[in-house]
Amino acid sequence: MPPQDRVDIAGHFAELGDPRQRQNREHKFIDILIITICAAICGADDWVAVEQFGAAKRSWFETILELPSGIPSHDTFWRVFRHLDPERFQACFMNWMASIQSLTAGEIIAVDGKQLRRSQDAAAGKAAIHMVSAWASANRLVLGQRKVDDKSNEITAIPQLLAALDLRGCIVTIDAMGCQTEIAATILDREADYLLALKENHGRLYEDVVLLFDDLEASGFTAYAHDVAKTVDGDHGRIEVREAWTIADPKLIMALRTADKWPQLAALVKVRAQRYLKDKPSVDTRYFIASFPGTAAQLLEGVRTHWAIENSLHWVLDIAFREDECRLRKDNGAQNFAVLRHIALSLLQQDDSLKVGVKNKRLRAGWDQNYLLAILRPLFTLR
Repeated sequence: MPPQDRVDIAGHFAELGDPRQRQNREHKFIDILIITICAAICGADDWVAVEQFGAAKRSWFETILELPSGIPSHDTFWRVFRHLDPERFQACFMNWMASIQSLTAGEIIAVDGKQLRRSQDAAAGKAAIHMVSAWASANRLVLGQRKVDDKSNEITAIPQLLAALDLRGCIVTIDAMGCQTEIAATILDREADYLLALKENHGRLYEDVVLLFDDLEASGFTAYAHDVAKTVDGDHGRIEVREAWTIADPKLIMALRTADKWPQLAALVKVRAQRYLKDKPSVDTRYFIASFPGTAAQLLEGVRTHWAIENSLHWVLDIAFREDECRLRKDNGAQNFAVLRHIALSLLQQDDSLKVGVKNKRLRAGWDQNYLLAILRPLFTLR
């Protein structure tokens, strides 16, 4: 990249403050941030690897950064991200995501949590970090994430995450942990709809929904007005048949115990998944509630799409980024590196020039500086 096209990320990360004391600023904060993001994209999973990547690519970084004191040491990277305010870092990440993505009406936004298993520091009495993320299914992007506070759970973190996102026109899906009236209200306040997994933790409503669908089936599916949809998938000797039944009659719904506590409750859903693997069948039945009276096909697709956050985000973080093996623990280091992984993954997911997996994209970015620069373009404003 020519010198006149040096990168400028101030627009996306303007609110980040340098956590170092002024007299200890041998290296520019912006240089540290850019080197670290590039290293995370290209396979670095700890601060020593970040330093080694920077040293190997020093001649290239000198064409786009000032580097007044060369490449920082791993201790410098560690100190900066150990003390960097993770809330501001996450806010800047979400501001960037809002600038590069455009959600479509009806897009599924899956919300789910993941634990960073090796972030536990038993000696210091620190539990492993638990992060809640919002995943845009169609765009394949992490919209944002929120750390679950110590001595708390996802129920408190999810509303905080949702309140920071623009969800207008979308459908938010959450598993049973997030099936809470307050969370449903937050989703509606964000001008979105909810599709929530319903389990025994909501005893009365759950029991009544199960009985309602049992009565429907016992009647030969004639007792109540309903909609039905079915899909069949199969590969590698596995066949999966999914069926969904939905009830959207307001009188039936409001007759259920505690239904009146759920804002704008408009549909009940039963999904039965039958799997056949080498002649070994299994059946899984689940129930859901929704704030919109969609068709059975639409609601079944929403339920299926929710699990993309497991396959396209959590699984990729574990396999391509080895997140569960990361042993960063001190102060804010683990939480900030989790944000770095989300930045790296989101940038890599935006590239469609290579038809390979994320792991191989990381390798290619480390080998090919032109490809790395192409990966960076959605994040950096060129001047």
